[in-house]
Amino acid sequence: MSGAPALPADFLRRPIAHRALHDRAAGRPENSRDAIRAAVQAGYGIEIDLQLSADGQAMVFHDDTLERLTAETGPVFARGAAELSAIGLMDAADGIPTLAEVLRIIDGQVPLLIELKDQAGHGRPGPGPLEQATATALAGYRGPVAVMSFNPEMVAAMARLAPGIPRGITTGSYDPDDYAPTPPDVCDRLRAIPDYDSVGACFISHEWTDLDRPRVAELKARGAAVLCWTIKSSADEATARRIADNITFEGYAAPFPA
Repeated sequence: MSGAPALPADFLRRPIAHRALHDRAAGRPENSRDAIRAAVQAGYGIEIDLQLSADGQAMVFHDDTLERLTAETGPVFARGAAELSAIGLMDAADGIPTLAEVLRIIDGQVPLLIELKDQAGHGRPGPGPLEQATATALAGYRGPVAVMSFNPEMVAAMARLAPGIPRGITTGSYDPDDYAPTPPDVCDRLRAIPDYDSVGACFISHEWTDLDRPRVAELKARGAAVLCWTIKSSADEATARRIADNITFEGYAAPFPA
């Protein structure tokens, strides 16, 4: 796939707050509106996650199910967007935001890195509906934005639906014990990042403890931007930055590079 857009330089200049600048003790749980506002105020880039609602809206939420972060239970995809927005996030003043709401809050002030969560299995629709909802919400958005997923099929779908938006693959060690229920043979395939060219990617976001993998060096030598996840201390950041062009971080105040 040719003509893939490049990752805007701002994605490499500003540390990227993982699931926004969250701190539950301060009333800012992950992917919440207040965590997003805090990241904007601090000048950080922002990483968020998307799940699909029952009525086809892109919702800013990490998990497949509601119980870890709300008082409700069950899958996100079984509820409509209005119902999800009314479900209060634990330690927050409001509920689950839509992507459209988050785009209005950020309004192009800082770069936004969007991870589309894999929709295959567990009774959810496969690749297609979440990508369409994401492309629809992003139509006309003028700020720096990029999309990525662990599922290369979803990245390929974004290439078709929104070819002007930079796209990447979320990658890692694919240790079968850590990546269950992904089957070992699928882990073996994805570990080699074989779909980078076919989906027209311009970056990877790689598990930071696996950055010394030769395939990462190969892609970087070819011009791929290398982001990494998830840094939780200054010491880990120093190690990761020996290879990675930028970090996704949480739990500490990441400094801006000089």
